[in-house]
Amino acid sequence: MQAKQLSVFIENREGRLDEVLAVIKTANVNILSLSLADTSEYGLLRLIVSDPAAADAALKANGFSSMLTDVLVVRLANKVGSLQSFLAEIAKTDINLEYMYGLTIEKEGKASLVIKASDLNKASAILLSSGAELLTAEDIAAL
Repeated sequence: MQAKQLSVFIENREGRLDEVLAVIKTANVNILSLSLADTSEYGLLRLIVSDPAAADAALKANGFSSMLTDVLVVRLANKVGSLQSFLAEIAKTDINLEYMYGLTIEKEGKASLVIKASDLNKASAILLSSGAELLTAEDIAAL
C-alpha cells in the first residue's frame, strides 16, 4: 500500500520553483500535494503527483535532479485527535517518522497526509490495524 513521492533538489533562487512546476505541467501531470524545505543554497521539493514516473522522467530530461521515494498516504477522519490516535500506535514501536505533510485533497469528510517512516511495511500494518485507510498509487492517480 505504498505510494511514490517525487523529490526534486532545486537551487534556492528566484524562479526555479516555477521552472520545476512548468516541466511537470508540460508532462501533463497533476500535483496533489507538495512540501518545500530550504536552506540558504538549495531547496528540497517533495510532491505527490498523479503520474510519478512521468514527472520524474520529464524533470530529468530537463536537467533537474529528482528521485522517487516510497511513502504512505493515509486517509483518516477529519476531526480532533484523529491524527494523534493513529500516531500513538506507531509511537509504541521502534518506527521513526522521518517527515509528514498534508495533502490538498479532502474526500468524504476525511483528511489525508503523507508519511515517510523508517519501516514502511511495519507502519502500514500498524495503521491498517488501527483502522486507517491507506491510498494506493492507483487511488492517487484517480484523484
